[in-house]
Amino acid sequence: MSFRLLPKDPHFFELFIQDGDNLAASARALLDLVTVYDRLDERIAAIQVLEKHGDEIDREVNRRLEDAFITPFDREDIHELVSRLDDVVDGIQGIAETLVIYDVTKPTAEAVRLAQILDAQGTELAAALRKLDGLKELEPHFRAIHDLEHEADGLSRAAVARLFHEATDPIEVIKWRDLYNAFEESIDAAEDATEAMERMYHKAT
Repeated sequence: MSFRLLPKDPHFFELFIQDGDNLAASARALLDLVTVYDRLDERIAAIQVLEKHGDEIDREVNRRLEDAFITPFDREDIHELVSRLDDVVDGIQGIAETLVIYDVTKPTAEAVRLAQILDAQGTELAAALRKLDGLKELEPHFRAIHDLEHEADGLSRAAVARLFHEATDPIEVIKWRDLYNAFEESIDAAEDATEAMERMYHKAT
């Protein structure tokens, strides 16, 4: 495969890396929260700080898009990528806050596994964003993220089915159905970010 040269603006690629690392840190913080499940206010505050930092990165990307004469990828694709990355982090913050709002006393095994999937996606996204400048060895990260999303689809459907078969408290059913849906939306957003990156990759090669 031959690669065409991209217009070089190192600041864009640095910001992509920062955005990916911030997302990965957010996903890991959520996994730690549901795994250990203590000091909830402190852990959620840390996730909120990461979400605000992600917003700052996104604003800087958009500012550079407005100012740059030449960009390394189509402007629309760059905007789509950072928007979808932001959706993941927003979703992570929403999940963490909802656990407290719903007064969850202990996360389910399915919730922990969904957090593990989201954490793994975050790791893969951050790794792919580090390689976006060189446009090499991106496909394994793309495949891994798609595979993780596929696993999450099956897991969340099974988790909701188990709720309706086993739960005796209808309020608990509503709580966990909402939480599983929130996990699924964040995991889907990670796949959406990957698809945005794939479009950038294919247009550039």
